[in-house]
Amino acid sequence: MISLMTSGGVALLVAALLTPILIGWLIKHNIGQQIREDGPQVHIAKAGTPTMGGIGIVIAVIIGYLAARAIPGTEFSPSGLLVLLTVLGASLIGFADDWIKVRHRRSLGLNKRTKFGAQIGLGLVFSFLSVYWAHVSTNLSFTRYNSFGIHLGTGIWVVWATVIIAATANAVNLTDGLDGLAAGSSTFCFAVLAVIGYWQYRHFGIYHVADALDLALASVAMAGACLGFLWWNAAPAKIFMGDTGSLSIGSGLAALCLLMNLDLLLAIIGGLFVIVTLSVVIQVISFRVFHRRVFRMAPIHHHFELMGWPETTVIIRFWILASLFAVGGLGIFYGDFLSVYKSAG
Repeated sequence: MISLMTSGGVALLVAALLTPILIGWLIKHNIGQQIREDGPQVHIAKAGTPTMGGIGIVIAVIIGYLAARAIPGTEFSPSGLLVLLTVLGASLIGFADDWIKVRHRRSLGLNKRTKFGAQIGLGLVFSFLSVYWAHVSTNLSFTRYNSFGIHLGTGIWVVWATVIIAATANAVNLTDGLDGLAAGSSTFCFAVLAVIGYWQYRHFGIYHVADALDLALASVAMAGACLGFLWWNAAPAKIFMGDTGSLSIGSGLAALCLLMNLDLLLAIIGGLFVIVTLSVVIQVISFRVFHRRVFRMAPIHHHFELMGWPETTVIIRFWILASLFAVGGLGIFYGDFLSVYKSAG
């Protein structure tokens, strides 16, 4: 428990204290956000706001995790290190995208093929290391490795995990459109995963997650880092996380769920990200097939802005939805635990 508090507390403090320093450096070097011309007009005033704040999030996660591991009696695990490597790898992809935007003074960074290809490559590296280094279960899971008793096999699981890594990274990236929306929503998800990881550690006989405690440490470090960054990212934002932050957060969220055998529960815990992504998919399909828009603008949070909702209203209501999804996922996990525990007893 001390290691969990250390990981989360240190990550929060590092993010909260490092971010203003990062803001000053970004302003000094004229590194600011480029705003989409086709976005809501009220966002034009945000042009020039320091971006790439995800650098602070990633540094805070790493320091928080390492601080917890400095406590005597704790050891590094393949799963915990794999999460950090995945977060770091995704942040590098996001950094390249952000840097191109800043350098060329436009809202478009890496081209879609290059960006998606890099995400697939990261997903494949994660998937193979998960199987052959972290020895993750290759069953199709929901709340535990044997939820359905369906063994996917190494090949199919690698493809499955790669798709989840890329999809979740892009889902969080799409959600990062309003001040503090992605950071606040992600905090709920990682906090719930920290609880689940600790529970899996205490009940190894049911879940068989060998590195559960280490995964809980990584989860709480992610939660602390997002929360510390949110202090400066809350509306009106002093800094944006950029793709550097959103891709690393999304990849980290997916990696944790895959290593915890929560493949399908991820869609509930991160339900808000699913809704945002579906709004974009629906909008694209409707426009291409029927030449009509379902929403005034996608992702869906911009739709509500154009309906006249103040930005802070949209953010807070979406935070409420995110918390309900995350807690709902925790409730499903605990309900399944009770059913297994009672049947075993």
